[in-house]
Amino acid sequence: MYQANQNQIMQNQANQNQTNQIYNPQTNSSQTNNSQDNRNQFDTVLEDNKNQFETLLEFHKIKEKWKLLALTKQAKKEIEDIIPCLIEAELRKMLRDTTEAKILLEKCGNPPLSAMEGIRELLIIAQKGGCLTALQLEQIKMTIVSIRRMKSYLDRGKAYSLSLPYYSENLNTPEDLEQEIHLQIRDGRVDDNATSLLKDLRSAIVRIEDKMREKADLIIRNNKQYMSASFSTIRSGHICVPVKKEYKLKVSGSVMDKSSSGSTLFIEPSAVGKYFSELQELRLDAENEERRILYTLSAMIADASDNLEKDIKLLEKLDFIFSKGKLSIDCDACAPKINTERRITIKNGRHPLMEKEVCVPLQFRIGDGYHGVIITGPNTGGKTVAMKTVALNCIMAQCGLHITAEAADICMNSNFLCDIGDGQNISENLSTFSAHISNVLDILRKVNPDSLVIMDELGSGTDPTEGMGIAVAVLEELSKSGALFLVTTHYPEVKQYAQQREGIVNARMTFDKESLKPLYQLVIGEAGESCAFHIAKRLGMPDAMLQTAIKAAYKTSEIKQRNAENQGTAENQEKRRNAENQETEEKQEKRRNAENQETAENQEKRRNAENQETEEKQEKRRNAENQETAENQEAVQMKKVMNNNITIKNQLYESQTIKKEPAPRIQKQKQHKRKIIPYQIGDSVMVYPEKKLGIVCETANEKGVLRVQLPNKKIWINHKRIKLQVAAQELYPEGYDFSILFESVENRKLRHQMEKHHVEGREIQLE
Repeated sequence: MYQANQNQIMQNQANQNQTNQIYNPQTNSSQTNNSQDNRNQFDTVLEDNKNQFETLLEFHKIKEKWKLLALTKQAKKEIEDIIPCLIEAELRKMLRDTTEAKILLEKCGNPPLSAMEGIRELLIIAQKGGCLTALQLEQIKMTIVSIRRMKSYLDRGKAYSLSLPYYSENLNTPEDLEQEIHLQIRDGRVDDNATSLLKDLRSAIVRIEDKMREKADLIIRNNKQYMSASFSTIRSGHICVPVKKEYKLKVSGSVMDKSSSGSTLFIEPSAVGKYFSELQELRLDAENEERRILYTLSAMIADASDNLEKDIKLLEKLDFIFSKGKLSIDCDACAPKINTERRITIKNGRHPLMEKEVCVPLQFRIGDGYHGVIITGPNTGGKTVAMKTVALNCIMAQCGLHITAEAADICMNSNFLCDIGDGQNISENLSTFSAHISNVLDILRKVNPDSLVIMDELGSGTDPTEGMGIAVAVLEELSKSGALFLVTTHYPEVKQYAQQREGIVNARMTFDKESLKPLYQLVIGEAGESCAFHIAKRLGMPDAMLQTAIKAAYKTSEIKQRNAENQGTAENQEKRRNAENQETEEKQEKRRNAENQETAENQEKRRNAENQETEEKQEKRRNAENQETAENQEAVQMKKVMNNNITIKNQLYESQTIKKEPAPRIQKQKQHKRKIIPYQIGDSVMVYPEKKLGIVCETANEKGVLRVQLPNKKIWINHKRIKLQVAAQELYPEGYDFSILFESVENRKLRHQMEKHHVEGREIQLE
């Protein structure tokens, strides 16, 4: 057992003497710290952001709760000044100490620590040759008792195979000094039995005082008629009798005092006064002996002050460590794992300042495949609390504290950057939005790949359209930085951005639509909704009002947005048309062949037929097919037969020069029912695999190919490669003029002029 303990001690010393390794935010690794400048640099970065994350994330409230569990002034100060640790080896040791302190608290109870207020000042007085009072000596004794008891406490903890109890090896208890103070100081004064001389002097003083009191009582009994009271009293250190003023000459002695009314005089009788000088001499001798004893004890404390100072520092350190263990027990926390791989995983996490019984467990993960999380959901749904829960637990872990979760794997972060709350400052004349943007820009200046960024309601406080644009721009910069970030928003465009942007995922807060209550559960991988209209409906808002609200909220804004995206300027439209006109027929054929996958034989035959058709005939056939109605089906069918005959003749001609065989296309001509494609002009669709939003500008032909307006071009695409997002009837009012979306401003103006009268020399350019 002894050998095992010795090995443990040696291991602890090795851990303490090992070279500290500092986490390098630029390399995601740990490297030997050969210069204190690097550590100071990182500490400075954290100090700059300390006030921000402490206030915005409410970490200062956790520290206030933490400080109540510490006893010493130095431990409280260390808690107040603490910043997240950036040295991996040191952080792991801090967490190990917290874990072992928690175990000792659970196994052995609270450690015998005391506040030790003012002990260092007393040691300084003793070191300078001063004389400590009896009360001050008792304070020193209580500190020594705490050291002795703490050493015993830690020795008991060695049975649990922990390293923390071996701090006892560094405690040097001055037990002889404790014994001397105990023998000579009692109840705040030098004890009568401190020395034989002091005992004799104090006994003599008591005897003389008793004799003087007996003499005074005898005088009172013999002269009752002259006295204002039947007992003696002490005035200015003298035993006196109370004599009525008019009888002062009846009692021989010296007047020491008088009553407030002046009717009573306090006289020291001559028979009593003759003992006073002897009493004074005894008292002086006793005081000298007491002073000698106090000086002797003070000198002993001065000799032991160096060891006492070391022991006090160690007790303060242990007080700090055990306060972390107490906090872990109070919060029902667990020890997190630490990694340098930019990964955060929290299982059943909760906010440190919320009661466990009312807190919904949080499941969170970031860093494996994605570094950004966009949280959406209804107001008061717990979005901000979820973000704070993640950030606070990360800060606590990097401060050597256990976190409020069932299990966690936390990465080391070089800084914590936050934008939460209003931030309006009247004194600095900053509006809500200005303060918000100023903070965001400051974050973008400080962010690095090893930062953890928290932003609440990104882009809020201004016009929604502009705010959305700013939000997307900020997210793009954060994504480029490589930092881990959590952002809350209500903008649907931001949700779409997160869906399309690699490295970013959507998340939502769950909501019970039946009870109209948030469930406070975070689901990663799904976008949330505000549920405002649903809540309003459940609370009794009329349907007419809801419809008006929906049109105002969605139709108007989306129309404006799409007009802005699809129209642009006349110059941009002309550039788009020129680019589209430069697209070759070969590219179009390849795209259509890929969309309409058939057998190899049918593909070859269709390419031979389609290559001989002119672009003009193709456009006419598509127009004829798109304009087909029930009334002119017969005419359309005749056109199809004529086109088929032309195709057959061409194939027969080719077969004579290449290979003569029966014309297969005649056998293949079958009347297929046209597949109804459910897309209408104006439908908002998602184009795959690019995941781009577009608007249907021409309905599908018999082959299932339709035309879609993208932000900068129009494309022909098979209906299988698109997915309906929002139907046209939900986006646009009845009778909406879609030429606003698909035609240039110049064409629309010219069309309106031609509807009124003929315009010489002008024609409408079709795309």
